[in-house]
Amino acid sequence: MSNFKCVPESDRSKKHNDYSLQFNRWFLKPIGAWPQTDASSLVWKILILLQIFICSSIVASNMIPCLLYVLFEKANIKLKLSAIAPLLHRVMGSVHYWVLLKRSGDISNLIRHMETDWCLIQGFDDREIMLQQAKFGRFVAIICGIIMHGGSILFSLARSMKTVTIVVGNETFTTYPMTCPIYNKIIDTRFSPVNEIALILQNLTMLIMSSSTVGGCSLAAVFAIHACGQLNVLYEWLHKLVKHQEKENNKAKRKLAAIVEHHLRILSFISQLESIMHKASLVELTGCTMVMCMLGYYTIMAWETLDTAKLTSYFIVYLSMSFNIFIFCYIGGIVTEQCKLVGDMAYMTNWYNLHHTTARSLVVIIARSNNVIKITAGKLFHLSIATFGDVIKTSMAYLNFLRAMT
Repeated sequence: MSNFKCVPESDRSKKHNDYSLQFNRWFLKPIGAWPQTDASSLVWKILILLQIFICSSIVASNMIPCLLYVLFEKANIKLKLSAIAPLLHRVMGSVHYWVLLKRSGDISNLIRHMETDWCLIQGFDDREIMLQQAKFGRFVAIICGIIMHGGSILFSLARSMKTVTIVVGNETFTTYPMTCPIYNKIIDTRFSPVNEIALILQNLTMLIMSSSTVGGCSLAAVFAIHACGQLNVLYEWLHKLVKHQEKENNKAKRKLAAIVEHHLRILSFISQLESIMHKASLVELTGCTMVMCMLGYYTIMAWETLDTAKLTSYFIVYLSMSFNIFIFCYIGGIVTEQCKLVGDMAYMTNWYNLHHTTARSLVVIIARSNNVIKITAGKLFHLSIATFGDVIKTSMAYLNFLRAMT
């Protein structure tokens, strides 16, 4: 059990913490969104600002023309609707990017909090519990990267690999369609080399937005899984508490004080996590739901022409959007359940074997556990598996409605 004094094993603790966050760092460093936890040189800070400026400029150069296309282009409604899902994907990615940059200081605090946790926990069994949770967090981060990046890349390839033929006057041109249409009064992307340059910029935008979404989702998952690991350690401490009975009442009191202090430390960590991610969660929940509904519309349209490539890409993107929502709902549900379980574990221990003054102190843990910190979307919806089910049912109902109308 921790004595809440960090022994000189900071190198090992930092190594374990870096191991937990390795893949998150890989996702976010290329776009300048990884928080700087250590003092960096002025040159390094300038390079990061330049990196952020370049990424933001690339994204803005694609988002603004696409938004203008949806609002002002004199095109039929079907063409405008086909631009909404890619535009929403960029909006969601931009929000994740903005949250990661704006709250980088708070994210740094959570990273340092994690490192301190690794330093505080000294028991071999306790560290094994934390390492198991760290491995699970890495696994979730890898799956996030594969599914979300894979979905975006495959959708982009499916839209941009095919060529279309256009006729202007007496001339015929072959051009690549944009993944997100551009307002033609700003720039005409039908002709080379503008067409190829615009396509490269759009694919770069897709990659940047996917990286910010993957980084945000996986970072939230790793933080939540780390909190669950700390709660699992707390369960072990509660089990061991009753071994120090009346003959060692002072020792049991000290251990109970450590348990209460560590419990409050975990709840503080979860509260900070909720304050950081609730806005991004709301955008992700609403945005992914809208994109999934639009994918239902696109599927109906592609089904009429039996376009296999489009149908496959829509299915993959649907799975990617579903996984985005599932990650947020899963971590929201598991954190809530684990927090409640602390009170149940305290109640189910052999508290009657403790000295009566020590046993009464367990009421503090039980009472605090009843006031659960919930992970929410914009402080409006509690994120849980039930919420995920509601989103899937909504998108399926919309698809059935469209199928009945066609």
